[in-house]
Amino acid sequence: MGFRMERLKSSVAGIALEGGKIFIARRVMKGDLGGKWEFPGGKVEEGESDHEALVREFDEEFGVAVDPGPFLGSASFEHRGIPRLLKAYRIFFPGGSAPGPENISLREHTEWRWAAVDEIKGLDFAPSDLKLLPDLERFV
Repeated sequence: MGFRMERLKSSVAGIALEGGKIFIARRVMKGDLGGKWEFPGGKVEEGESDHEALVREFDEEFGVAVDPGPFLGSASFEHRGIPRLLKAYRIFFPGGSAPGPENISLREHTEWRWAAVDEIKGLDFAPSDLKLLPDLERFV
């Protein structure tokens, strides 16, 4: 009798950098991670590439386009007893800089900002996302 391994559930985080700071957002007050700060992104859907998931998630969550770039690092974690893998990719906003506040629609977040790595360490951040910090520190 063999043991059947399920494919590890995957999520992606988009890392936008500007002036040595990272684009972060605070989740709405619902669910397990309500009110926590995070690197925006989300679950990779069946049949979707990591880059496709990032493009979809930024459109759904902020109404903005992004161009996914290179892989930056990953972290494994459990959510409700299910093992997951969070992969971080550098993302770029078309035109080379982030859209202005008037062009960002907060659909699943209450606020967004640019933050230095040291600031992130002091915020109420999603634990899975914090696991990415050692990888991200090399790129900031």
